[in-house]
Amino acid sequence: MNKKEKEFSLEFIKLKQKIVSGKIGMHCYKNAQEIKQIELLDRAFHYGDGCFSTARIREGVIELESLHIARLKLACERLLLSADLAFIQRSIVQLKQTYAHLNGTLKIIISRGEGQRGYSLPTHPADVWIFFYPQASEAFTYSEIDSGILQHAMGLSMPQMVGVKSLNRLEQVLLKHEAEQHGWLEALVTDVQGSVVEGVSSNCFILLNDRWISPELRYNGVHGVMRAEILARMQQQGMSCELRMIGMEEIPRFQSLFFCNALSPMKIAKSLNHQHLDVQPCIDMFHRLQLNQMQ
Repeated sequence: MNKKEKEFSLEFIKLKQKIVSGKIGMHCYKNAQEIKQIELLDRAFHYGDGCFSTARIREGVIELESLHIARLKLACERLLLSADLAFIQRSIVQLKQTYAHLNGTLKIIISRGEGQRGYSLPTHPADVWIFFYPQASEAFTYSEIDSGILQHAMGLSMPQMVGVKSLNRLEQVLLKHEAEQHGWLEALVTDVQGSVVEGVSSNCFILLNDRWISPELRYNGVHGVMRAEILARMQQQGMSCELRMIGMEEIPRFQSLFFCNALSPMKIAKSLNHQHLDVQPCIDMFHRLQLNQMQ
């Protein structure tokens, strides 16, 4: 083990000990200024007025950063938010002064900011919040889980809101509760029209009739960065993936299924409502697309 590896190993052990002992916690920055409180009139609290993206940061680098930034820019455009995203990197610079090895989870929140009572939009720029949760760095891998289909159905979104990861996640809160009642780490969600949409906090890919499919997300759902990355890598590898609506009547014919998000590239469902699924096609894809490596 060389000197650099020894230093990293010691830093890893120290960080893990601090996390376990509760001596290290979240850091919060608002427009690149570290703060400890949120204003009472912030519209994120009153109306869920904003958007967010959750990313993994490893050795000071935000993984899939360009996709996260692109999604935030699109969300800001859809929600009529004016935000200076340069505050993200300014916050990272400050965090690097605290951590020799900056590893963990980054939650980027864009809030419309303070405003008067009522729905009318304030005219000032939005606030850029950075929440950093230190974690020991670990390589991406896949996991195998038991899963199922939730009874609660997702509603249809205003067209302008489709794909946007807004701060209003009440559907996901209720869906997560139902999944936890079954002991499922992730579960398949359908909508009120009977179409498969995604997981509770993930997008999904399905093998059906020996063809990979991902739900089209025409009326609801979140356009996830890991989903976009996987689709791009599949195209580079010459692997086809159809984006289309998937009806509930097709679920019994699923051969394979996996869930993905920015913090976990592949949760493979080995069963769905006690129906056995083939995990090998997912494992083969994980290795072929090198999903253990994120840029």
